[in-house]
Amino acid sequence: MINLDNEEQELFESVERGEWRSVPNLAHEIQEAKKIAGATFKKTERMNIRISPKDLNALKIEAMKEGMPYQTLISSIIHKYLSGRFVEKKT
Repeated sequence: MINLDNEEQELFESVERGEWRSVPNLAHEIQEAKKIAGATFKKTERMNIRISPKDLNALKIEAMKEGMPYQTLISSIIHKYLSGRFVEKKT
């Protein structure tokens, strides 16, 4: 069985109880969501920061593990933090 966190488990149970319904015009809603997502992740601004070589190295290693450029990982971390979805890893 797949291990789910609390939020995922609640969503799974909600779906299983039949609490989810499809929207009336699904194809249109999907197109709208794609447009919004595209605009959300469009990168039009540049930012320069100073970071320690040790931290930059660690970021590059983590990005390689995730299979993405380190700049994309940094952007993702910032986006998740600002949208309240950033979850700290427990050690």
